[in-house]
Amino acid sequence: MPGPLDGIRILDLSAVLSGPLATMMLADQGAEVIKVEPPGLGDIMRIGLNRRAGMAAFFANANRGKRSIVLDLGREKGRDVVRELARRADVFVQNFRPGAMERLGLGEAELRLRNPDLIYVSISGYGDSGPYSSRRVYDPIIQALSGHVAVQQNPEVPIRDLVRNVVADKASAYTAAQAITAALFARERGAGGQHLRIPMLDASLAFFWPDGMMRHTLLGDGIHGGPTLYELYRLWDTADGHLVYFTASDAEFQGLFRALGHPEWCEDERFATSAKRSRPENFAALGALLLEAIRGWKTRELLERMVAEGVPAGPVLSLDEIFDDPQIAHNRAIFEAEHPVYGRYRQARPAARFDRTPQAPGRMPPLHGEHTDEILAELGYDDAARAALRAEGVVPGDGP
Repeated sequence: MPGPLDGIRILDLSAVLSGPLATMMLADQGAEVIKVEPPGLGDIMRIGLNRRAGMAAFFANANRGKRSIVLDLGREKGRDVVRELARRADVFVQNFRPGAMERLGLGEAELRLRNPDLIYVSISGYGDSGPYSSRRVYDPIIQALSGHVAVQQNPEVPIRDLVRNVVADKASAYTAAQAITAALFARERGAGGQHLRIPMLDASLAFFWPDGMMRHTLLGDGIHGGPTLYELYRLWDTADGHLVYFTASDAEFQGLFRALGHPEWCEDERFATSAKRSRPENFAALGALLLEAIRGWKTRELLERMVAEGVPAGPVLSLDEIFDDPQIAHNRAIFEAEHPVYGRYRQARPAARFDRTPQAPGRMPPLHGEHTDEILAELGYDDAARAALRAEGVVPGDGP
């Protein structure tokens, strides 16, 4: 059965992660995605670490379900191919720095002359204008500017740190994917094509805001304070390792106290309600008691007691242990596949489950320029025309 975006055509000129991950999610949902790459190395993530037979894990994890065409956009005929692909597309995605597409003659205004209904998507670091707009940028810089780094701090070791994955790029990718589907829906209702501009800085700040900026949301007087989520989140040391739990309701706290072997804390007036626990002196006192109590239990035994008492808790899995977790296995959240060139690999399955238009992991991530001739032929380039493009260096190689 076709996915929910069956029949949608996406032209993807983006690289690294923010754009490619967005278009991969749309490919999983049934869209046709053509990835345009430069000659030579292609998308720079192809040469990342953890690679085999020309395929890097980072690239594979953001580019399944696509076809790849290699074009030299420094040549007018290469840009002509892009213009023709854009004329037939529903969505055009790029994450070059502001102004680069216009200098190539592939900006929104020019492509819209050929395709008025095109959804043109520009992902940038900081936005199209402003004091930072021309700067080069990577994920950790956006993390630092958007608040993520400010709250990555263990109270016992008060040194700030980065989120150790590319959270800014991924927040931008999910923002872009959702905005694209909304724009397609609006177009179906008569809004026509439009230009979507997605600064990574804005997407990351919006992603961080709901919990990260709790203390900076309500303005003025009369605000009841208390600890924020980033002050409550922590790992707990057990006698033989670590675990994570989180308690919010009075009932969950009482379950925690019983699991730790201290039911008398349920009767302690300092800890009886959320309002009382959140008082600074009580918050600190309870924290000290919990720290000492948890260190007296082995991880497995304490987790079993917590679960039996209805306390939300879980072990701290190593990356290797993730594959053996019973719930992850039950959900079939990870799949394995085989590629004839770069071998066996595994990835996370698309998380959303559609019961009538199911999404599924798309075709294997493409080799560099794997579908160049196939795509050119669909545009009407015959053998002689494709040979001419190769002779001029617009597309590389000797063809099929």
